[in-house]
Amino acid sequence: MDTLQLNKALNAIVEKKNLLGTLSYDDKKYDKIEEELHDLEDDFMDNFGDDLEEILQDVHDEKCPDNEVLMPIAYLANKYKEVGKNADGSKIYEALPKEGVMVDVDDFAGKDTRLVLIPNPTRLELIIDGKKKVVLWEAGKSNK
Repeated sequence: MDTLQLNKALNAIVEKKNLLGTLSYDDKKYDKIEEELHDLEDDFMDNFGDDLEEILQDVHDEKCPDNEVLMPIAYLANKYKEVGKNADGSKIYEALPKEGVMVDVDDFAGKDTRLVLIPNPTRLELIIDGKKKVVLWEAGKSNK
């Protein structure tokens, strides 16, 4: 899997989602932006879906085996918050507290735990009670 292209594609989706989130449903641009977002998501799944499903399966097997693996785009937040810039100028994002897929993690029983896919660098984070964030997988790194 080309991790640079993965990050580029994910970043494009995040930027489009954030743009869509600034528009009201009656905005003339809303439908066009939404269609562009769906096209980006379709391309993302075509290009990276199988690889990401394997990664998600590994994460689920290790951390939340009682939960089904969903399509990778299900792990995208509806909105991402920009919290800075990387050395290369790319935006650093974090997901808002109630974003991502709810999962049951034995290590955090009774807590609100969610998995979310985030770019720059592409990573899968576990968000615990909307505060603590643990990177469970990062593209291009050994994640064992």
